[in-house]
Order: sequence, then structure tokens, then C-alpha cells
Amino acid sequence: MEWYLKVVRDNYINFNGRARRTEYWMFVLFNVIAMILSMVVDNVLGLDFKVGSGYYEVSVGYGWVYLIYTLAVFLPSLAVVVRRLHDVGKSGWFMLVTFIPIVGAIWLLVLMCTDGDKEDNAYGPSPKA
Repeated sequence: MEWYLKVVRDNYINFNGRARRTEYWMFVLFNVIAMILSMVVDNVLGLDFKVGSGYYEVSVGYGWVYLIYTLAVFLPSLAVVVRRLHDVGKSGWFMLVTFIPIVGAIWLLVLMCTDGDKEDNAYGPSPKA
């Protein structure tokens, strides 16, 4: 939980520096848990968005709580991805590789799992030091 708070509270929109694998993956874990909980709260409170009308009305599965949470963590999510890319020696713009169908997402996943540079790089000192 401390890693999630470090991203959201201490580095809210900090796109500079480097982020360890632990920081990134713990943020992803707690972010997914929080998104699932917000969907559950939306459905329990009946705040979920619906598509269609009458007999064909279907719940989307999420609503206002999910939407507000997602908007609140959008910038910290981008920032931690950029800092993670900096740790492996890539520019933050490299996240645009995900626009390449299938291969881009796999490539970015591999980079997120790759150990960062042991030495200082152009984006700052090693966060493991």
C-alpha cells in the first residue's frame, strides 16, 4: 500500500526520475483492486451506467464512483509508466508503442518487467541505490 500512496500522494504528476519495478507493479495491483471495489460500490448503490432503454436496457458495470476514481488516478498512472520507462533507459514517449496492435502492448509489458539500469542514466540515479 505504501508504494501506491507513494505514486498517488508523493509523485502525483511527477514525470521526472525513475520508478522501480516494485513501485510500478504495486501501484498496478492496488489500482486494479481499487477499480474493482469502485465498480462494486457503483453496482451496490445503483449508480451504474445503463445502455439502451426499456426491455433492452443493459448495465455497463460501472458508474460515477468508478469514473471519478479513474479520472483521479489517470495522471499518476501515466507518470509512473513514464518513470518506469526512464528506469529502463527509454523516453516516456516510448509508451506510444502500444498503438502498434498486439506487438506494442507485449513490447511495453516486457519493458515494464525488465530490470532497470543498474547505473545512473540520463533520467537520474538508480532508485535501488
